[in-house]
Amino acid sequence: MNAFLRTCLLIVAAAALVAGCGKKEEGGQMLLSPTQSAFRNTDVTGLDYGKDFAMPDFNGKMRTLADFKGKAVVIFFGYTQCPDVCPTTMAEMANVMQQLGPLADKVQVLFVTVDSDRDTPELLAKYVPSFDQRFIGLRGDKEQTEKMAKEFKVFYQKVPGKQPGSYTMDHTAGSYVFDPQGRIRLFIRHGQGPEPIVHDLKLLLS
Repeated sequence: MNAFLRTCLLIVAAAALVAGCGKKEEGGQMLLSPTQSAFRNTDVTGLDYGKDFAMPDFNGKMRTLADFKGKAVVIFFGYTQCPDVCPTTMAEMANVMQQLGPLADKVQVLFVTVDSDRDTPELLAKYVPSFDQRFIGLRGDKEQTEKMAKEFKVFYQKVPGKQPGSYTMDHTAGSYVFDPQGRIRLFIRHGQGPEPIVHDLKLLLS
């Protein structure tokens, strides 16, 4: 079993493990609370992922989850030269922000690069806000990136290209969401469109 498959199975297993959170017994059956049952993405409430992360943004300012207290925080791991998953995810989140209207000011999207060799702060500062001026790019050194990816159980791996600088990066395609109280709540699957994300963010912000 390769590392990518193991990571996918871990996410599924984790979601299954926390599915019991907030349930009540009634007539011998387990029932989800109304809010949890209404989520359209994977409810991962109760996981202890990444709450103590610290990584510099593209301006060199160290960022932590506490910086965004009172906001829902969406964290996505990717890289600027990604040909498909990353730009479509960022465009999707930009669409989500548009559909949220005034509520968008209570959402912070963070793009964590897994390619610090090529993704310079200058490049991130152009790429990430090009989707939405409120989006922030985070870039650490290799050790910081490995630590943060490990905290979120995110997989990434360099895939060599024909030339030394033409490599690609295999990486986990989904995003994690923290609620305004700093608790991890959701795993967002890639490629489902903005509507389920808008729906779930509104629940978290209500």
